[in-house]
Amino acid sequence: MKQILETIIKSIVENEDAVSINEKEEADKIIFEVKVEESDMGRVIGKQGKVANSIRTVMKALGSREKKKVSIEFLDD
Repeated sequence: MKQILETIIKSIVENEDAVSINEKEEADKIIFEVKVEESDMGRVIGKQGKVANSIRTVMKALGSREKKKVSIEFLDD
């Protein structure tokens, strides 16, 4: 699942090398902490958070196949 998220994020940002994804897994929950370059943060979030919400929707659908809740946090450096 982390690879899919990484592919999605890297296709959006300009500086692909600055993308960092940390995965924390608990019993029934997976938390992804996504860090991108500050100049790319607007691209990842999108207007009114629409891009971020779309990414979360796709990842939650993938998580439901494995019966896990998925949370994505976009972090500033």
